[in-house]
Amino acid sequence: MNTQMLKYLIYGVVGLLAIIITIYLILQKNNKEKKYINSLQQGTKKSKFSSEIMYQKLYLFYLKTPFIKRYILKLRRRLEIVNIDDEYLTRLQASKILTKTFLIVIPITIAIMILTHNNVLLMSILLIFEVFLMDTIIDGMVDKIDNNLLKQQINFFSEIRHAYHEFNMVEEAIYQTAQDDDNPEMARQAEKIYEVLISDDPESELEKYYDVAPNSYLKEFAGISYLTKEFGDRKVDGASLYLKNLNNITQEMQLEILKRDKLDYVFQSLSVIAIVPMLCLEPIKNWAIGQFSFTESFYNGKNGMLVQILILLATFVCYILTRKLKDNGSTNINTKNTENPWQEKLYRIKIVKKFIDLFMPKEGTKEDRKLRTLMKDAASKDKLQWVYVNRIVLCIATFVLSVILFGRLHNIVINNVYTDPTVTYDIIGTMAEKDRRKGMEVTKSDNQYIEYFKNKSDLKVTDITKIMTQGKINKDYVDSTDGDRKVAAERIMKKISTINSEYIAWTEVLGAMVLAMIAYMSPIWMLKFQTKMRQLEMEDEVMQFQTIILMLMRIERVNVEIILEWLERYANIFKDPLSKCINNYEAGPWEALEAMKEDVTYQDFIRIIESMQAAVEKIPIKDAFDELDTERDYYQAKRKESNERLISKKGMIGKVIGFAPMVLLFVGYLIIPLVFIGLTSMTTSFSNMQTS
Repeated sequence: MNTQMLKYLIYGVVGLLAIIITIYLILQKNNKEKKYINSLQQGTKKSKFSSEIMYQKLYLFYLKTPFIKRYILKLRRRLEIVNIDDEYLTRLQASKILTKTFLIVIPITIAIMILTHNNVLLMSILLIFEVFLMDTIIDGMVDKIDNNLLKQQINFFSEIRHAYHEFNMVEEAIYQTAQDDDNPEMARQAEKIYEVLISDDPESELEKYYDVAPNSYLKEFAGISYLTKEFGDRKVDGASLYLKNLNNITQEMQLEILKRDKLDYVFQSLSVIAIVPMLCLEPIKNWAIGQFSFTESFYNGKNGMLVQILILLATFVCYILTRKLKDNGSTNINTKNTENPWQEKLYRIKIVKKFIDLFMPKEGTKEDRKLRTLMKDAASKDKLQWVYVNRIVLCIATFVLSVILFGRLHNIVINNVYTDPTVTYDIIGTMAEKDRRKGMEVTKSDNQYIEYFKNKSDLKVTDITKIMTQGKINKDYVDSTDGDRKVAAERIMKKISTINSEYIAWTEVLGAMVLAMIAYMSPIWMLKFQTKMRQLEMEDEVMQFQTIILMLMRIERVNVEIILEWLERYANIFKDPLSKCINNYEAGPWEALEAMKEDVTYQDFIRIIESMQAAVEKIPIKDAFDELDTERDYYQAKRKESNERLISKKGMIGKVIGFAPMVLLFVGYLIIPLVFIGLTSMTTSFSNMQTS
């Protein structure tokens, strides 16, 4: 029995020892693997702080925050088109841009609160305005990414030329060049174009890519690459037609980059100049009151507040117009929720829909056609009912805010009567503390009489002097002369009249209605402004059409219908006439082109249409547009000169709009009040001297 137990004990010890050895070997192996992994990570692993991880965590935080979520999703919709299928980079860039925006906006917010802490109304307006400022900063940062992509495209096309010489195959040249890590954004686009070209149905995949391409030049490159792959390349004047077309696209991009750089240079400070007057209102007011005490009644009164509001409105309008004017033709992806914006949600409410429909013109009427044409000319993505929702909401909000504002202005006047020191101001300099204390004592005494008499009808100066003599309210005037009591009574009578007259009058309600009508018309005026700005770029778009035709006209099997489809794809101003022509093309090419010629008025585009008509019935396409090739240098020089004129005209308009709030601030809020009130005070002083 003991021998048997000893045998089991030996077996147990041996088994336990085997288990311990096995565990030790496993741990030793894991330790070696860990050391090997650590050796691989050495030099690459970030030991302390990773900004990329921080931005990724901030992205998740922004996505959960209600107000900020709007901005992060707007950024996503623009960035994910440039960063095709790269979720990590899209989140990183979106978070980085929004974080940098907050680093700019938060100090401005603090400065606004410090400068305007005594003026709650002004502080509220400025803080609301920061919402628009954030949009501007974000758009500017995203435009930089878009411009960087455009510059990468030029380098990419240069590499494509070398790769095409080596492989003599479009798709292989694109694939080889896409492996370059120096141009990551462009490499992703190239990989996408390569996938399109080698797909089973490249034509349909190409149409899908057209919908998400960041700019028209990538569309042109993808389209030319597809046509060359399908129909083959050919020699023109001893050179590859495909490479000549790449050169044409490159020249277009170079012109566009120069145009954007010049526009950015012209407008780089105008937006800031348009905003600065709002931040200067309180400092100028405090300086003027400190240096010229006679202006206090103006700046703290109703007139000063009205001028402040006028400057704020002018700043807001000029800021919006400057943003619209600066539009440099970059890829403006529509980041707005076009399916279900707040206007659509509001319009779906039955009672609201019925109310909005009362203002909308009936479909098919002259006014309806006129508004829809205006929206098309302005390239507006909104629906007609959304425009009317905007108009009516602006109208109602403006009327309500105007009435509230007029009421606030009356309260300011009444409050000033009760709180301003009652003294005769000096023309220059500040009021001495001793004079201010005496003035406040007089004001407190007057307030007692005001509270006693303000609700009495048929009040006369003699009624006030009688009470003063009796000392019924206070003893301040019991021992005064009759003349002093009369002067004080007249002053109190004037204050009471001022208080009793401060109520919302029918003229102010009428003024609020006029402002509401202006707000109601403002969306239409903005559409008209956008239309005017688009007309400035009409010549530039026609010259882009000439470049596209120049690329297509020597490719085999290209006909007028294909050219129309390409022009319609890249058109902006002339998109609707081209779409209509394509829809009517099957019914008769020449007739469809003739109808389009009647729809447009721009002479250079009419010449293109006439050349297409000739190509339909009489001569080959390359002969119909032969002058585009022979006069290429002339058109390039004309394009440069056209861009110069466009930039000059926009710059001139932009400077007038951008500096308008600044001029209004110094002239309307500082110089005119000082001069007018100063002259009035001098006249009063001289009159008193002559009387005495």
